[in-house]
Amino acid sequence: MKLTAQIVVAFFATFQIAFADHELIGRDIPMGKDLYQAHCANCHGTNLEGQPNWRSPDEDGVLPAPPHDRTGHTWHHDNVLLFEYTKFGGKKALELRGYPNFISGMQGFADTLSDVQIWSVLAFIQSTWPEKEQTIQSAKNPVH
Repeated sequence: MKLTAQIVVAFFATFQIAFADHELIGRDIPMGKDLYQAHCANCHGTNLEGQPNWRSPDEDGVLPAPPHDRTGHTWHHDNVLLFEYTKFGGKKALELRGYPNFISGMQGFADTLSDVQIWSVLAFIQSTWPEKEQTIQSAKNPVH
């Protein structure tokens, strides 16, 4: 009986890890890449490199666009925050999380991209990260 319980626990632990970031599974990564180039690369860089001095706010307190490659902080955030940040823009996304006075230069794409397209862009971005960063980011997502 004890061995059976251990097997069940191991199965569900594996299941949770596998599906913690299910929002990005099965997305159209080539479409996401094309959409990224069309809508995101202007600020975040063709190669996901971000803008220079992205950690230092400008005179208005706005941070330049960060990189989305492994050198940035995108992989430090859960999928839902990344989705909300992209859909609603930085200010609104952080208001939803209880930070009403956050200054952000990130516009929202709710009127430009569908939810499916936003998820595809995020899946493309994630696909460029090394395995270590993908694993760390995946663990930040709640199990559904």
